[in-house]
Amino acid sequence: MIHKLSQVMLYVDNQDEAVKFWTEKVGFEVISEENNGHMRWIEVAPSKERETSIILHDKEVIAKMSPELNLGTPSLMFTTPDLEQFYRDLSEKGVKVGEMVNMGPMKVFNFADGEENYFAVMEKGE
Repeated sequence: MIHKLSQVMLYVDNQDEAVKFWTEKVGFEVISEENNGHMRWIEVAPSKERETSIILHDKEVIAKMSPELNLGTPSLMFTTPDLEQFYRDLSEKGVKVGEMVNMGPMKVFNFADGEENYFAVMEKGE
């Protein structure tokens, strides 16, 4: 079961310029920045006490990793307290699911609706 919408993943051509826009123009803060060697992502939000944040991803890197994604629109990242169980539930219901991927501090997988719109889910306690 999905717990909440936690992140909107925005695919950008220049992450550094996107960070400047969101922080200097919109007034958001950089919440975290991760780089696992293959991929860098930056989390920005209105404040550290946020419910939802924006993750800035490099469009070119994501296109190579997940060519099926529509990078012209943001993706939604949901959270669930039990990722493996939710993965099994969706699979048993015939939902198209991607492989579970370990992305440093979190595990995540994608799933698609009937129109091939992809969504992501990560594990996070309540």
